[in-house]
Amino acid sequence: MRISYYNGQYMNHEEMSIKSGDRAFYFGDGVYEVIRIYDGNFFTFDEHVDRLLQSAEEILIRDVNRAEVVEILHEIKDRNVILNGALYIQVSRGIAPRDHGFPHLTKPVIYASIREAKRPLSLMNSGVEAVTAEDYRWLKCHVKSLNLLANVMEKQHAVEQGAKETILHRDGVVTEGSSTNIFMVKNEVLFTHPANNLILNGITRRVVLGLAEEYDIAVREEGFTVSDMSEADEVFYTSTTQEIIPVVKVDGRSVGDGKPGRVTQQLQEYFNKKITLLNSVK
Repeated sequence: MRISYYNGQYMNHEEMSIKSGDRAFYFGDGVYEVIRIYDGNFFTFDEHVDRLLQSAEEILIRDVNRAEVVEILHEIKDRNVILNGALYIQVSRGIAPRDHGFPHLTKPVIYASIREAKRPLSLMNSGVEAVTAEDYRWLKCHVKSLNLLANVMEKQHAVEQGAKETILHRDGVVTEGSSTNIFMVKNEVLFTHPANNLILNGITRRVVLGLAEEYDIAVREEGFTVSDMSEADEVFYTSTTQEIIPVVKVDGRSVGDGKPGRVTQQLQEYFNKKITLLNSVK
């Protein structure tokens, strides 16, 4: 039996009901995080909790108690027999009659659930195809908002073409993927869009940048174009559940030699060492 949490109660996930007045239901009015669990251990736990609270503050959801969030996350992990999984948590503005304006005297509502999640080893080894599309999302992409309709539409653009991800661009400058951060390697230098309002500063993105610094891989956090990417030696994307995935084709055209590149593979190796180290510390 899978146990989830909603609005103060732990319950069987299959028997859970959501309040129809929850603004997450009406408006997608809230924020969320997904935290990876490897061999029973949280990965980058504090970073995810910090970003959840920052996102909530950014959209003026206040009175979110960090200690309560931490307790819920640990309780959900402990109540479920899932060693390798992904824990989802969201905070909505609260429960109130439907109205666009903020309701008065409502409390934030927390929902949390967990599912099994295997590492995408096959995709990590073989690489994937991606397509490009104009980035038409809002201008606060640094907020991990529940309102993901544009991301869903952008992802479907890839699905309908048999690809795994849509690489987004604004006026030709690559921002990120529909659910990932995008990296390019050119002449041994790692490029990625700077962390501003046009992208989500992904936790795995941060880990990769830290690994690059630790292992002396040159990094430039600056915009690059779709045209630049067409001449890249390597392209890869990152996310909490996908880790580091090589992109071997973009818009039907091979990236480099059409195989996962050396820098990408090195970063995958270094990332794997972090997971191994995490699981060796009990």
